[in-house]
Parts: sequence; C-alpha cells; structure tokens
Amino acid sequence: MARVLSSAPFVAEDFTLSQFNRRPPFRDSRDSGPRINDRIRVTPLRLIDQDGVMIGVVELDEAKRRAADAGLDLVEIAADSKPPVVRIMDFGKFKYEQAKKDKQQKTKSKAGEMKEVRLGRSMKIDPHDVEIRVNQARQFLMEGYRVVFVQNFRGRELAYKNKGDQRMAEIAQILADIGRVELAPRLNGKRMSMILVPDRAKIDSVKKKAGSTKSSKPADAAGGEPKSVAVKTPAEQPVAPA
Repeated sequence: MARVLSSAPFVAEDFTLSQFNRRPPFRDSRDSGPRINDRIRVTPLRLIDQDGVMIGVVELDEAKRRAADAGLDLVEIAADSKPPVVRIMDFGKFKYEQAKKDKQQKTKSKAGEMKEVRLGRSMKIDPHDVEIRVNQARQFLMEGYRVVFVQNFRGRELAYKNKGDQRMAEIAQILADIGRVELAPRLNGKRMSMILVPDRAKIDSVKKKAGSTKSSKPADAAGGEPKSVAVKTPAEQPVAPA
C-alpha cells in the first residue's frame, strides 16, 4: 500500500512536466529579413559592390573582406539564385528607406479608400452630434482617407433642401484647413452626399505646427518669470461677525 501511494505523486508530476510545462521552440528574431554579414554561410557568391557594380562570383571570405574595407554590410539580396547574390551596402540606411517606402505605399492605398460619416437619420440632429462626426471625419482625413458625408431627409424635410446645403457648406469650411471638396453636395432621393479628400500639403503644415506647439513649454515651467498672484490686503479681506 505504501509503495502505491509514494509512486502516485511521481507519476502525476512527470505527467504535468511533459504535457503542460514544455517550452516552446526557440526562435531567433534575426531570422526575419535578409541574411547579413556573419549570418551568410554560403560560398561562392555573386557580389555587387556599394556602387552597384557587378564584381562577379567570389568566395565568401573575399566578399566579407571587401565589405569590411568599405565599412559597410554584406547583404544577401537574392538567396534563391545560384550562386546567391549579395551586395555591399549600409543595411541600416537600407532598412530606413524601405520602411519609408512602405509608409508611402500605405498612405497611397488609404487615399483610394473612403470612410462614410452619416449626419443622423434626419435633419433634426443635435449640433453637438454633428460636431462629434466632424471631428471623426477630421481624424480620417488626417490619416489619408477620403470622406463622404451623408445627410438623410425624412418626410417634409425635403422642402428645406437649402438647409442641407448650408450644413454641408459649414462642414466643408470647418475642414478646409486639412481637406478640399472633391464632390460638391448633391441630392439623390432623400440622401444628400458630399466627398472631401485630404490635402497633403495642408495636413503636413498642421502636423508641423502641432509638433512645434508640443515642443514649446510655458514660461513658468521653463524657468521664466513667475506668475503674479493677487493678494488681498487686510482691509479687503472680509471681517467675521463678532
């Protein structure tokens, strides 16, 4: 009996370790992206120098020596070729330029996308709700999206179409600092729509001003002159009743 009891915990512990506490396989974060410098192990290689000149097929040690002499990196740019193609370059600068291109490409893709902002189910929408929707549209424009505003009319509201035109004009004026009207307000049945597109030059200017405002500090926080504080004289202070 004692033997069975002593062996049970051991079996349970062994089961727990093997089933639940198993470590995931180690993954090196450097495995993403092209191989560079010491991570390149294949030889021979087809080498391109830092000026874009094709050197030809060389041994790995020779390619590394040339990269070291230039003070740059050896980067594998075509691993599937036979022999693989490597190039001497500044890998940090290459990654920065690639990230910049990816960001520009992402911005261009957003320019083709459109966000819809609905101004309520009818003209009887609270001005505060209109303000919230305009602020949402501002964020979309700042991110590079095109925005379509939609105003719905109910019942006899169509008789006051000019109020819808006025609301759209006010919205276009509010967002004129970062966008421009691509499609003027037009009515289709009981639905009025207007399309605004981001103006990249204006948006860059707004972001630049916002950045300069954040970097500046108040005079008192930066060690400037202290703020004046009004102090009451004894004559000005209220007297408690006896």
